[in-house]
Amino acid sequence: MTLHTATLAHATDWDGFRHAARALLQAGVPPQHVQWFTEQDAACDLFGDCAGPAPELPPAAGRCGTRSHAQPQPVVGPRVPEGFVRLCQHLVLHRDPARFALMYRLLWRLLHEPALRHDPLDADRLQARHMARAVARDLHKMHAFVRFRPVVDGQGQTVHVAWFEPRHYIAEAAAPFFVRRFTHMHWALLTPDASVRWDGCQLHRGPGAQRADAPPPDAGEALWLTYYRHIFNPARLNTAAMHKEMPRHYRRNLPEAALIGELVQGAHERSARMVEAEPTTPRRRIAPLVPPRAQD
Repeated sequence: MTLHTATLAHATDWDGFRHAARALLQAGVPPQHVQWFTEQDAACDLFGDCAGPAPELPPAAGRCGTRSHAQPQPVVGPRVPEGFVRLCQHLVLHRDPARFALMYRLLWRLLHEPALRHDPLDADRLQARHMARAVARDLHKMHAFVRFRPVVDGQGQTVHVAWFEPRHYIAEAAAPFFVRRFTHMHWALLTPDASVRWDGCQLHRGPGAQRADAPPPDAGEALWLTYYRHIFNPARLNTAAMHKEMPRHYRRNLPEAALIGELVQGAHERSARMVEAEPTTPRRRIAPLVPPRAQD
């Protein structure tokens, strides 16, 4: 069979993937005869034939399986479980270049291997779930570890800007969380892959940025570091849990990460002083809660 090429507009082109997958399925093109690229990718891979481009997507077929010269009919999508659609919406955000091939292979197999829907141990399904969990974890870390810094733009408007380096293409997917949390604040999220800006009414997508585009530390950050140092509890230090919940990949973007080594090193000594210290007397006595019947 002819090797077909599906070229998507960008790294997270979910709509483009759905359109291409529908056309390929209607033409009966199996997964092993499709190459998936984005417009940023090279025209051919390391082992590809660079003598000429591979055929693009097949045209929509007529009712008898031949090319129709009448008005083109819309490509009807296949019926798949709703959970598979949600899974692919996470997979498309993964940084693995083979994600589109995996998505189409699973789609093809769901339609031609009905038993796949009831096989949770299938290798493709396991890989897809593993990748989706990685994207979900990256989103969770972005929600937790983004730190905004205020800057004043050319119009005198205060904009809070944050720099973050996610593992996957999640900038746009994470934006609605910050819209809900900071609805009345103008902000911008900068990542190496894409940037997202909220003007108080609408989200705007932009190209990727560099770390130098983010503002430097300010006085508010110094206040935050003072607060972080004071709330650190040396008696509850758990370095294993810290490394799990705050991987080193994300620490380079956290201002409080610079304090971790110092706080961990002095945790044992601080804990010992807390144990040896005399108990303190509260400044005011708190009256015990009396049940209503006792008052009567």
